[in-house]
Amino acid sequence: MVEPTEIRVPYDDLVNVLARILLELGFAEDRASRAAGLFANASRDGVYSHGVNRFPRFVRALRNGIVDPQATPVLISQFGALERWDGCLGPGMLNAYQCMERAIALSGAHGIGCVALANTNHWMRGGNYGWQAADAGVIGICWTNTMPNLPPWGASDPRLGNNPVIIAVPRREGHLVLDMAISQFSYGAIESYRLKGQMLPVPGGFTVEGELTSDPAAIERSYRPLPIGYWKGSGLALMLDLLAGVLSGGKTTHELPSDPERETRLSQVFIAINPNSIGPPERVNALADAVVEDLHRAKSSGAPVRYPGEQVLKTRSENLARGIPVNASIWRDLQQL
Repeated sequence: MVEPTEIRVPYDDLVNVLARILLELGFAEDRASRAAGLFANASRDGVYSHGVNRFPRFVRALRNGIVDPQATPVLISQFGALERWDGCLGPGMLNAYQCMERAIALSGAHGIGCVALANTNHWMRGGNYGWQAADAGVIGICWTNTMPNLPPWGASDPRLGNNPVIIAVPRREGHLVLDMAISQFSYGAIESYRLKGQMLPVPGGFTVEGELTSDPAAIERSYRPLPIGYWKGSGLALMLDLLAGVLSGGKTTHELPSDPERETRLSQVFIAINPNSIGPPERVNALADAVVEDLHRAKSSGAPVRYPGEQVLKTRSENLARGIPVNASIWRDLQQL
C-alpha cells in the first residue's frame, strides 16, 4: 500500500504537538502556545511554506543558537507615535506579534503607531500580523528585510532581499489582507510546488543559463527568482530594505548572513492606523464593501476575481473543517521531535 504524501491533522492537535516541542526547547508555556499557534495559523490559511513546513528549520535555528527562545523585545527609544525596539535575537514570530500589538496600542493614542524593530529573526508568515491588525479593527502595514536572496534587475547574483510587505484593511464581512513577497513566487511557495511535483502556473524565475522558467527546482538551483514588475519590484525591494534599516537603526540586507540556515539580525517595521481617529467607524467598512462589490463585478473568463485575503478565508474554513494539510514525512519528523 502506498503511503500518502499528505495527511490532515486537526488544528488543535497540530498546535499541541508544536507547543510541546517548543516547551522542550526552552520556551515558556504561554510563549510556546503563541508561537505554535502562529505556525499552525499559517498552514491553516494555506501558507504551508511558512507554517508547519518551516518548523523544522526553526527548530534547527533554536538548536544552533541563532534564536534565543527566552529573549523578548526591548524598547530603545520613543519619538511620539514612532518607537524603536531591539528584538534581542528572540523568536521572530513572537517579536513581530508583540511589536504589532504595540503599534496597535500607539494608534489608539495617536491615531497612528509605528514600531521599528532591529536585531530580530525571521517572522515566518508575515500575513499573520496583517490579520492581527485587521482583527483589532485597525489598518496594518508591515514589512521585513531578508538576507540577500534576490538579484537586482539585470544582475545574476543576489544583492537584494525578497522583502515581504503586508497591507491589511479591516472589513466586517472579511478583511482585505495583501501578503506578498517581492518575487513573483516566494522561496517558500517555490519549495511547495517542488515538493508537490508541480510546475509554477506562470514563469517565476531563471535557470542557471538565464532563461525564464516555471520549473521550481531550476529556480532553486539558480537562486534567481523573478521580481514582481521586473525592475519595479527590484526597486521596491531596495527601498523597503533601506526604510527598515533607517527606521529601526538596524541592519540592511547587505550586512546580513547569506546562509538561509543562519539568517538573523533582520530589521522590520510595523504600522497601525486607527480609522476611528479620522472618521466614523462605519466609513472604512462601507468603502471596503463598495470596493469589493465593484471588484466582484469584473468580467472574467475563468475563476471569479478575488480580493486579497478572500481565498485565505475560504481555505481557512475548509482546513478547520477537514484538518490542516501536513506533509506526511514532516509530520513523522515532528512526532519524533
